[in-house]
Amino acid sequence: MPREILTVAEMTAADRAAVERGTPTTVLMERAGEAVAQAVRARYAHQPVVIWCGPGDNGGDGYVAARHLRRRGWQVVVEAAQPPATDAARKAAARWKGEVRPLSAELSVGTLYIDALFGAGLSRPLEGDVAALARASGEWSPGIVAIVAIDVPSGIHGDTGRPLGDAAFRADLTVTFHRRKRAHVLVEGRKACGEIVVADIGLPPSDGATLFENDPALWARRFPWPALDAHKHTRGRLKVVSGEMWSTGAARLAARGALRIGAGAVTVLSPPGALAVNAAHLEAVMLAPFGTEADLAVAAEDADAMIIGPAAGVGEATAQNLQALARTGAALVVDADALTSFRHDREALFACLDRDDVLTPHPGEFERIFPGLLGASADRVAAARAAAERAGAVVLLKGADTVVAAPDGRAAVSLNGSPWLATAGSGDVLAGFIGGLIAQGMESFEAACAGAWIHAECGARHGPGLIAEDLPGLAPAILAELHARR
Repeated sequence: MPREILTVAEMTAADRAAVERGTPTTVLMERAGEAVAQAVRARYAHQPVVIWCGPGDNGGDGYVAARHLRRRGWQVVVEAAQPPATDAARKAAARWKGEVRPLSAELSVGTLYIDALFGAGLSRPLEGDVAALARASGEWSPGIVAIVAIDVPSGIHGDTGRPLGDAAFRADLTVTFHRRKRAHVLVEGRKACGEIVVADIGLPPSDGATLFENDPALWARRFPWPALDAHKHTRGRLKVVSGEMWSTGAARLAARGALRIGAGAVTVLSPPGALAVNAAHLEAVMLAPFGTEADLAVAAEDADAMIIGPAAGVGEATAQNLQALARTGAALVVDADALTSFRHDREALFACLDRDDVLTPHPGEFERIFPGLLGASADRVAAARAAAERAGAVVLLKGADTVVAAPDGRAAVSLNGSPWLATAGSGDVLAGFIGGLIAQGMESFEAACAGAWIHAECGARHGPGLIAEDLPGLAPAILAELHARR
């Protein structure tokens, strides 16, 4: 099943629903604290533990974790920032029979620290001793002093992943419950959280969620595997618009990506002056010429999907080419130069699009087409959703936390982003993956999600030294694994 990503308010509602169905908060707290203890035991050797407990239910989780670790023979001390202030936290604290002492900003090597001060619901900056402790912990190099956070590192906003003030904790491991929150998937929060473990504490399913983790559970059932009687034309016809003679490589990367992802027939449509260059480098990918936008429209008439933008050239010619393609009925993947060509007339771009089309901007291109939207939005998810609604098309906002948003409000965040993808031409292959899946009949939102996930997996598996030319050849092994798991 697809896994939802919840806002703080949605998580609060899930907690409330569980209580209303007869599961007391104390039971949920017991499950949460035990899950923290289990995660610690699974990852760390026996060592002294200090648990920083706040006044709320997050602190209550800490008292429970302390009890379970001590029961397993760990040496545990609780440092309380404030006395427990909720009924459930008071009951958890009362069951802890070990040492409780005031919060201290003195950290020591060889001690494991558990941050149970404040959870995702914190809405104001850290203050006083807690802020001092956060600053002190930040002075240690990562890995020297290990910190485990319960829910989110204290001081991190649960919805944005950003620090609430000038002091916030960073963790090596974060144990959260039921589902990831936005702070666990947006890149600033992910950097603060370290490894993230999601523990099941028995909450009911979340109804009406529209934000999901982007992994195969979201789209695998609709992946376009070929039928027994498939042939190249039933597997989808995709065409890619090439740039001029000195700018042809990007289109070929996209074309090869589309072919590797399963499109049956892939063609590069080339300006006459670039035909010889393209012909010298193409084998299974076909080649056809076009001179004007009218010629391009005719060449694209039998295409199921089109890619325009990779090194296509920025200017009026590319804008006219896209407008001509929009009249053919083929689904469009609009990338790179095709986006920038409309930076002075965005409404003309939006007029060309429909719900089957996909825009694939990096943040700079996003700013050109949706000026000010990233800065004015609460987070990248909100920005991508607003952009998709404005454009009337699927928007894939690239980044370490790539967000895919559909005009109907659905959105997904990739969790497998790889820094090795930060290389020229990588995005061209991504456009090819997406276009190739759409050409095979996959719905555009799911194709964008699947293309982004497979692309990231390719980057992660290759690792150091990756160049864009490597990516298409890495896809078959990932596709074989997906096929075997059907």
